[in-house]
Amino acid sequence: MSPSPRSSIITRLRAAGCVFAEDEARLLLSTAPTPADLEAMVERRVAGLPLEHVLGWAQFRGLRVAVDPGVFVPRRRTEFLVGEAVALARPGGVVVDLCCGTGAAGAALTAALDGLEVHAADIDPAAVACARRNLPDARVYEGDLFEPLPATLKGRVDILVANVPYVPTGEVELLPAEARVHEARVALDGGADGLDVLRRVAGQAPRWLAPGGHLLVETSERQAAGAVEALVSSGLVPRVAVSDEWYATVVIGTRPEAGSGG
Repeated sequence: MSPSPRSSIITRLRAAGCVFAEDEARLLLSTAPTPADLEAMVERRVAGLPLEHVLGWAQFRGLRVAVDPGVFVPRRRTEFLVGEAVALARPGGVVVDLCCGTGAAGAALTAALDGLEVHAADIDPAAVACARRNLPDARVYEGDLFEPLPATLKGRVDILVANVPYVPTGEVELLPAEARVHEARVALDGGADGLDVLRRVAGQAPRWLAPGGHLLVETSERQAAGAVEALVSSGLVPRVAVSDEWYATVVIGTRPEAGSGG
């Protein structure tokens, strides 16, 4: 008796080094509209394409977020950053998702809170096109960090989430091929120590944040001290949030309220 399509797919995925072959087979089978599509999807996955690029979507905080080929895949650990942002945000607030990639963070915040005014930006045109599909009710801009944002946002942003690239340049080549080959380098490379983009964001954030507004940036545990230093240098009050469950570190900088002496 020939093996079932599912068992055959699992075998092929395992042979290609897919650690969660059973789960991936289930997702591929449930997503492919036809047997021919299924075969093409399995072939792409076996060839090393990220699962999310093969499926065309990623799961993020209960949402199915569209992910186009070449676009940075939202990481599950970034759900921790969004959770921290949700806890600080208020319904009807102004949110900016900087270095937005697919717009997953903005979409998750939109789903969690009512009436948000959401803006998002990314330098990668493919990511911007993807984010516009995931954020149909937001304004999504293409450009370098704050540069494409409307000046009317200055001093009004309550929550600024920035999932900046933070892999040191010398370590990009050590990343798994799924990231190194199939995601835009601009979404990964954070400069010599991985903090170049973070420093640029921190340096400009105070002029965009409302008094009492918050900047939230994901980084690594070993980079947290440098990130805190960057926030302090720009006049923000820092706090570090760590999740052992998600293996995630988020640095939060708050713009002091007027008259607080900060």
